[in-house]
Amino acid sequence: MKLTHVLSVDQFDKALIEELFYHANWISKAKGHSISHLRGKLLANLFYEASTRTSSSFFAAMSRLGGRVLPINDVTFSSVSKGEILEDTIRTLACYTDIIVLRHPEKGAAARAAAVSPVPIVNAGDGVGEHPTQALLDLFTILAEQGRIDGLSVTMMGDLKHGRTVHSLSRLLGMYDVTINYVSPPELRMPSDLVRPSDREIVELDEVLAGTDVLYVTRVQKERFESTGDYHYALTEDHMARAKPTMSVMHPLPRVNEIPLSLDADPRAAYFRQMQNGLYVRMALLMYLLG
Repeated sequence: MKLTHVLSVDQFDKALIEELFYHANWISKAKGHSISHLRGKLLANLFYEASTRTSSSFFAAMSRLGGRVLPINDVTFSSVSKGEILEDTIRTLACYTDIIVLRHPEKGAAARAAAVSPVPIVNAGDGVGEHPTQALLDLFTILAEQGRIDGLSVTMMGDLKHGRTVHSLSRLLGMYDVTINYVSPPELRMPSDLVRPSDREIVELDEVLAGTDVLYVTRVQKERFESTGDYHYALTEDHMARAKPTMSVMHPLPRVNEIPLSLDADPRAAYFRQMQNGLYVRMALLMYLLG
């Protein structure tokens, strides 16, 4: 399988994932240093929405590979403010760069961009759609933390309706022998087309906490809907005291108040290691896409 664009996790099979993870693991041993495979290449970071981790990690990934970055992190200072459509912006940037990383508030925007782009498009989040590179780094982190994927019990908690990270991760995990639990209020459940017959949808974490190997916590994305209720789902020290000593806690970040700072020192808190892994996985993906 050879990818031209990265739009959805559905484009990946196990063989391609293993290939990417092999290179990401090699890069991690070098801590991302002294790898100049993409010298002379130029990446456009085109972000229509606010971002810290995804934007900066792609910037860092390209820079550590010897390439350069054209950052467009505030489209209000571009021709978008004049009414330029996405397709024309993509065609323009493709004239100057070798690859475009796109974040956009509309579901399906990455596919629209890919339809007109002569250079690779990487979906860095399209509304409530997908976030494929986040899912890849999440899966890489699960493997690094647990030593395996098959046979695990993975619990996702929080805003599962609007969380594009869990949408993509659930698709990837569906390729493996994994038990998946979805913990959320009824109003914020995982979209039904992503729920397998074997998955569990519950309201309270306590129902599945004891058997959970990986707990993936997400924030309530109030910017994507008008909230009329209190949807606060948080991990507490009491939860951690009753959880497996080998459980891994993950979060795509940013966090609001789902995980207290007091838990950061717990060795089971993997979310900052997860963020570091994002650099390695994205470096491997850029190497793959740009040869």
